[in-house]
Amino acid sequence: MIRKIVVTLFILVCFILQCSVFNSLALAGIIPNLMIILTSAFGFMRGEKEGLIIGFFCGLLSDIFYGSFLGFYALVLMYIGFVNGKFSRVFYPEDIKLPIALIVASDLTYGILCYILMFLLRSKFHFSFYFTGVILPEALYTIVVTIFLYPVILKVNEKLEEGERRREQKFV
Repeated sequence: MIRKIVVTLFILVCFILQCSVFNSLALAGIIPNLMIILTSAFGFMRGEKEGLIIGFFCGLLSDIFYGSFLGFYALVLMYIGFVNGKFSRVFYPEDIKLPIALIVASDLTYGILCYILMFLLRSKFHFSFYFTGVILPEALYTIVVTIFLYPVILKVNEKLEEGERRREQKFV
């Protein structure tokens, strides 16, 4: 129960930060995607199911406030969380290379999927412009924010797991 409350607060806080603080810190109109960071981080820390669920709710929140179609971002982030969850078997908390690589790959995938499904299907064929002007700068900005946000997510997850282990030992 505590985990659900903390994760819900994380989703809300990251969404509010993305919409307010980072919106005012936009570089050339580009803001980091905190929803990708959160979905990917919990995916590879906790597994496919948790990544899928958190991705769905992060995406649904994005759909409600920014989406043209209800469910588009939810579906994309849900898949990203699920795929990141596949890497939970090779995740080591002290190694930051895998999380950064997965978050960058997730952000690039997110940007390319958004381009394909929202622009390419409407006959807008400026992929090189979109890639160099939107996708790549967003990925770089997301990397910088990941360096600061990921350790916070990791520490909170470790505290939650420690509390869960203590509660399990009380029942045994």
